[in-house]
Amino acid sequence: MPLPTDQIPLLRLLLASSGRHDTLRGLLDEVLPEARDLLPAASLAVVHANPPKWELQAASGLGDRQAPSELVADALDRDALAASGEWSAVPLGDGYALAARGRVEPVALKQFAEGLAAAQRSVLGRQRREHRIRRLETILEITHAWRQTNSMEALLKAMAEAATELLQADRASIFLWDRSKHELVGRPALGVKGNELRIPDDAGIVGQVIQSGQSRRVGGGLGDEEIDREVDRATGYTTRTILCVPLLAPKGRCLGAFEVLNKREGHFTDDDERGLIELAAHAAVALQNTQEFEELLTKHQQLVAEAAQGLQLIGDSPAIEAVRSTIRRIADTDLAILILGDNGTGKEVVARSIHYLSRRREQPFIAVNCAAIAESLLESELFGHEKGAFTDARESRPGKFELASGGTLFLDEIGDMSLGGQSKLLRVLEDKTVVRVGGSTPIHTEVRILAATNQDLAAMVRAKRFREDLFFRLNVVSLELPPLRERGEDVLKLADHFLQTFCRNMGRRAPKFSPAARKRVLAHGWPGNVRELRNLCERLAYLTTGDVVEADDLALIESGATDSERLAEFAGSLADATRDFQQHYIRKTIDAARGNMSNAAKRLGLHRSNLYRKMRQLEMATEGNEEELDED
Repeated sequence: MPLPTDQIPLLRLLLASSGRHDTLRGLLDEVLPEARDLLPAASLAVVHANPPKWELQAASGLGDRQAPSELVADALDRDALAASGEWSAVPLGDGYALAARGRVEPVALKQFAEGLAAAQRSVLGRQRREHRIRRLETILEITHAWRQTNSMEALLKAMAEAATELLQADRASIFLWDRSKHELVGRPALGVKGNELRIPDDAGIVGQVIQSGQSRRVGGGLGDEEIDREVDRATGYTTRTILCVPLLAPKGRCLGAFEVLNKREGHFTDDDERGLIELAAHAAVALQNTQEFEELLTKHQQLVAEAAQGLQLIGDSPAIEAVRSTIRRIADTDLAILILGDNGTGKEVVARSIHYLSRRREQPFIAVNCAAIAESLLESELFGHEKGAFTDARESRPGKFELASGGTLFLDEIGDMSLGGQSKLLRVLEDKTVVRVGGSTPIHTEVRILAATNQDLAAMVRAKRFREDLFFRLNVVSLELPPLRERGEDVLKLADHFLQTFCRNMGRRAPKFSPAARKRVLAHGWPGNVRELRNLCERLAYLTTGDVVEADDLALIESGATDSERLAEFAGSLADATRDFQQHYIRKTIDAARGNMSNAAKRLGLHRSNLYRKMRQLEMATEGNEEELDED
């Protein structure tokens, strides 16, 4: 039956109104009063089923009355018009229904309901699309903020805050599944000691969601009895409504559950559930990435700790105790340190110890042997280069300064660096910026510099072979390592340590040094210092088979190990032997003093001028110090 002619304007109104309004409430507030006059009806109301409640969307002429929920439910169940007494109800779709009071023609009511349903779908579709766009924009903003943190605690707190804001809920918690303990760990958990709640992984709504992988909504009259009141009693908090969804990793593995509590107005809707599912999908990715990061960080910290433990300064001689004490004082500073010492005394070990005792221990330690880099490649090696900067530059590559940024750069054998390289190095140390070869962009580097050499840099500065300004820039603090021959019985402790380490790595029992072997080790001059001793112990670990290292096994030490033994084999006259001994002894003392003639003279019990004079008598080179001799 066609709609009466006088009701055609109502259809026109529906069409026009559906294009004007972005909300269902706006559409209904405009349409229902006029429809009530045209049908005619005493009251019109649109209600929505959100189990277990009915929500009144809009009404005209209803007054203090209530829409008949049972009749509306009957119309929705039958998906057809239902009537009882003075009320009629017609389904509109999506859980909505139109209720009319008064003598309204059923056909006219159904035709109006069809038109209203079409207008409603148009408005709701547009409203949902706009709401989804806003929700996705909000989720994108939220997840962008999540990517800024690698802390699990901070991330969980941010997720809870985001969920409560997005869904207008009172509280939120993320439950992570500890499968090995069959527990769910909920954080943040307000009102619980430690802000962490632990429950069995099959308990309550969260347990159901974890086990089934399906979302759940309870409370507000729907499944209230399923709410775990033990938690409420423990926290003093009253749970009215719950929305809980699973946290699923991209490959489908369940990581836990995302739960929000107590909708601030009404109870959670289908739209809320869709929103939390979308948020949980992003949360699962962020949680998985953060868990992987924290696992990598933990492993890195373990490796750093192991590396730090492996760097031991073995020995308790006064000289090594002084070095150890100085390291403790200077390690956690940003001072440039110049490490001095003969070859093999352990300068890199000391440099690494300084690094691992500093706040930079989690950052890179990069070692560069300046003596091993050709001058033509020095700039590229230290500062990097861009693709095509020179013939073999097939790709861009960062330099050592960039690689060590935030950490420590160890420049070994700094005394062998060319003057040109020294000039470029000084510029970077002053400006704290590098420019790659072939590039033009300054790159800031925050690097701590440790340098080492076995040469007398002060003498090299005087001889114009080392830049004075670079020397002072590097030599903020100097640390001199004693040669092994000056460390007394430390050599025995080091020998035992190295031998045990190598034998342990081989899986064999470490042999002991016999008294004669220990005496031989102590008597040797160790020109190669700790490195020579370490190499000896490595050979002993592989080449000896017994439980005791005898003196004969140390034939690997150069024949005539001591200076006394070499002089005893001298075949010349006593005067010649005396002269040879004096020359040898003075030369060794000067070497031990690293070329410092005043220090060497003091060790020999001579005045500096007398030392020069003695050297001249012995026909020893005074290395250009004749002017000082004349002055004295």
